[in-house]
Amino acid sequence: MNSYYATLLEKRYPTKQSIVTEIINLEAILNLPKGTEHFVSDIHGEYNAFQHVLRNGSGNVKQKIKETFNGRLTEANIQDFAILIYYPEEKLIAKKQQMTSKSELDQWYLDTIGRMLELLQKTATKYSRSKVRKAISPDFLYITEELLYSNSNELDQRDYYNRIIENLIDLNQAEAFLTVTAYTIQRLVVDHLHVIGDIFDRGPNPDKIMKTLMDYHSVDIQWGNHDILWLGGVAGSPLCIANLLRICARYNNLAIVEDAYGINLRHLASFADKIYQDNPAFSPKVNSAQEEITEDERLLMTKMHQAMAIIQFKLEGQIIQRRPDFDMDNRAILDKIINDGTEIDIDGNRYSLQDTCFQTVDWTNPYELTADEAEIMDKLVQSFIHATKLREHLDFMMRRGSMFKRYNGNLLVHGCIPVMPNGELESFDLKGKSYAGPELLLFFEDNLRKSYAEPKKSTDLETDLLWYLWQGPKSPLFGKHAMKTFERYFIDNKEVQIEIPNAYYKLRHNEDFCRHLLEEFELNPDNGKIINGHTPVKRGHEPVMANKKMIVIDGGFSKAYQATTGIGGYTLLSNSYGLQLVAHQPFTSMWDSIENGTDIISVKRIIDSEVSRQTIAETDVGQELAARVAELKKYLRSK
Repeated sequence: MNSYYATLLEKRYPTKQSIVTEIINLEAILNLPKGTEHFVSDIHGEYNAFQHVLRNGSGNVKQKIKETFNGRLTEANIQDFAILIYYPEEKLIAKKQQMTSKSELDQWYLDTIGRMLELLQKTATKYSRSKVRKAISPDFLYITEELLYSNSNELDQRDYYNRIIENLIDLNQAEAFLTVTAYTIQRLVVDHLHVIGDIFDRGPNPDKIMKTLMDYHSVDIQWGNHDILWLGGVAGSPLCIANLLRICARYNNLAIVEDAYGINLRHLASFADKIYQDNPAFSPKVNSAQEEITEDERLLMTKMHQAMAIIQFKLEGQIIQRRPDFDMDNRAILDKIINDGTEIDIDGNRYSLQDTCFQTVDWTNPYELTADEAEIMDKLVQSFIHATKLREHLDFMMRRGSMFKRYNGNLLVHGCIPVMPNGELESFDLKGKSYAGPELLLFFEDNLRKSYAEPKKSTDLETDLLWYLWQGPKSPLFGKHAMKTFERYFIDNKEVQIEIPNAYYKLRHNEDFCRHLLEEFELNPDNGKIINGHTPVKRGHEPVMANKKMIVIDGGFSKAYQATTGIGGYTLLSNSYGLQLVAHQPFTSMWDSIENGTDIISVKRIIDSEVSRQTIAETDVGQELAARVAELKKYLRSK
């Protein structure tokens, strides 16, 4: 043990007794049940559905209520109590409006505080007192601990217990106490949250999701391909910005850029309004949950959509020409257009083009931006780099994020591990070096971290690689041979629009393949699983594959996918009893839950169950604690 580390230990544990106390505490913690891990994926800006799943712990809160009050509460009362835990402030307002007298309300407070404390006791049993204390609101810490650890059935304590509760009501603190206790229960029901990528794009409120995650007690993030566009935008990639603005325009979400993150799009709007016309292929998609837009708003967004698409296609051609290592010549599209923009030649086949908008394309130099387009992109790059609130959110995403994560024996990855059809790892070759498997993901992660920390010139290799992560054929976040954005806009031919997935997506049904990947990432193939997002599980398809070695949890948070998936999303729970896959019905609204008692119907399916409850000692955190115990015992012997 080096002298510096020994000095730190001496400051923290000045006496033998303090060392002994810490050893006893840590070894006791190792024997507690493993905390619940909650896995979510592909949230895509759907804040309302996400925060509901977070508040109900994928059905875990209601399960705890049923376990605690089995035979004592009706199903309707269980549901009513569950909604109070999910949305305490709003539910309390609604409940007060239902009461006909103060005495009736006081009685309800009395009964509900008792039930809330009983449920808190149930959720707190698997944690140490110190961890429970951290979850309790400081405003009510003393009162909560007195009530939590007192026995209201003991004659000597009954009056003491009851008087505390009566005073909470008499002093008008019942609502505040119920509210903070509900949030404590939410926090204790889930110990750690994993977000397996794609917080941004499509839905309207990724900013609210990021704020929720920043306030969450324990979370990690595996970056998704849509997240990369925003990270790349703040890192100075014009092409990432062009893609994300095109997608925002497509899904009627430009307000997230302007209103939430304060990025001025007026210059772009003015340019688009002057150059482009109405075009059905670029009319924004508006779902039923969004506010209706006026015809003028729809038309302007349609024009901005076209402007960003054309800028995107031009910038793509520039990158592909200067980066032959990317091997993407077939995705430089504009120079393949012929006959004054009416046809295109792709691999020797001619296709008619429809709904075109090539006003700014110079056919002698199709990838050159006009002076106005170049000015727009220069201003947008600077705006994204210096967007304070956006950078605050993405700083957090960088701190808590990674390309993949090994956690408690499982591999968490958003997209895929690029492989050849025979299952061998596929390599990405750049400047004479090859990267495959874990090395490939770590290469892209290292490049992103460097670029984000210090934005480079828009034409630098580091910046170009940020875009490659979005749609490169060997990107672990994309996972297809090509992105056919141009073809979907302009060519009415389904065959030419097909995007061929990487062999990973076929092979992940095979157990031997999944076991091999787990070994490549230095995980135990007997116990480990690969947890994936990115690809929506279509109606009738199976999210659990390869003899339970592969679990896909993108089931449809995004409303754009729910017609295909038929549900409102998959989530995953891992607790001391085993692994449960949870399928959710589409979310309606918070007020529907409060007023009508509706809830996302969460159907749980056991994937694995433990023969005996898993303890903290069997987790990654447990290994760290065990190592600390060993160090402390060694230090104790030296005293």
